[in-house]
Amino acid sequence: MLDINLIRENPEKIKELLKRKLWDTDFDELLSWDNRKRELIQSVEGNKAEMNRLSASVPAAKKAGEDVSKIFAKVKEIAANNAKNEEELKEIEDKIFNFLAALPNLPDEDLLGGGKENNKVIKTVGKKPEFSFKMKDHVELAKSLGLVDYDRGAKISGRGCWVYTNLGARLEWALVNFFISEHLKDGYEFILPPHLLNEESGFVAGQFPKFRDDVFWLSGLEPQRFILPTAETALVNLHRNEILAEEDLPRKYFAYTPCYRREAGSYRTEERGMIRGYQFNKVEMVQYTKADGSDAAFEELVGKAESLVAKLGLHYQVSKLAAGDISHAMARTYDIEVYIPSIGIYKEVSSASNGRDYQARRGMVRYRDKETGKTKYCHTLNASGLATSRIFPAILEQFQQEDGSVLVPEVLQPFMGGIKVLKPIE
Repeated sequence: MLDINLIRENPEKIKELLKRKLWDTDFDELLSWDNRKRELIQSVEGNKAEMNRLSASVPAAKKAGEDVSKIFAKVKEIAANNAKNEEELKEIEDKIFNFLAALPNLPDEDLLGGGKENNKVIKTVGKKPEFSFKMKDHVELAKSLGLVDYDRGAKISGRGCWVYTNLGARLEWALVNFFISEHLKDGYEFILPPHLLNEESGFVAGQFPKFRDDVFWLSGLEPQRFILPTAETALVNLHRNEILAEEDLPRKYFAYTPCYRREAGSYRTEERGMIRGYQFNKVEMVQYTKADGSDAAFEELVGKAESLVAKLGLHYQVSKLAAGDISHAMARTYDIEVYIPSIGIYKEVSSASNGRDYQARRGMVRYRDKETGKTKYCHTLNASGLATSRIFPAILEQFQQEDGSVLVPEVLQPFMGGIKVLKPIE
């Protein structure tokens, strides 16, 4: 949620920033409502003060033997007028709230405008793998190694789903456990949140109202609930409607969950296997900070996501996203993208994002300033740490050998019972 004071003070600047995010809007109607709201508040408060003054004059009037019926009539008249004003005020406040709730977060001013065509690669790590033999894609490798059963996944669920089998399930679980162990070492608090969330959770995260149809809703439950698309949605709601102590910031959390997403549009031909699916596993990091700790927290999250990919030994790049390619609720995003040799492109495995105070305003997540005693909005940040559904294919493809085997990254071997090589099944 944007602070309306920003729009009052410089509507043209806010319009220009939103245009960078490919969002065109006009604030004339909003500012008109805002002016009327302030007029009504002044009138309502003035009327209440007048009613209190008149009511307080009754005892003295009675003592003086005066007729107080005119005072009561005047109070009744003012009360009736105030009721109309309060009804109009509620309607205008709802209009203002709904207008602001629909707006995306402002992009940071250093971001380029436009969509993904203006994303910039700012870092490339490791050597792009080259093969002296005919390489296989991850689907073929997963089948020949007996790691994934795509056919039975489609049979029991449908397109975009798969079954991890035998060493494939162990490799997937090794990835999750490696990520968890790294976050615990860094002092993050481990959370296992519910997977069924209420509508307010989607609103606070900034996914609703715009992306309400992008999640899976469950019918027959009251209140209505949806299945979480990412653990971020749950984690940024942990302190909803709370006032935290300043000394408790930053708060650093991570969670493991499957993620469930409705995918709009058709699959591209290269997005086979696990590159895109309706359900995938992810470890997610979230921080709550003060405004002056927000930028440092962002750099920390980017560094942590990068570190995980680097420790796996994978070739990857980091991209700074243009304003129009970052999500609705975010002000800044860097993507960490692994190279998938079979399709010759990089695919995102972590988006590290800074939401500034956008989500906190929606969820009334605040902290109390020690010096002033006043409350201020927290900043919220998130990063995948990591999603497995593209790391798994990248490992298979980047570490494949001529004999059809795949080397297991050294950091995963302790979680795989010491297995160093995945070999084709007979």
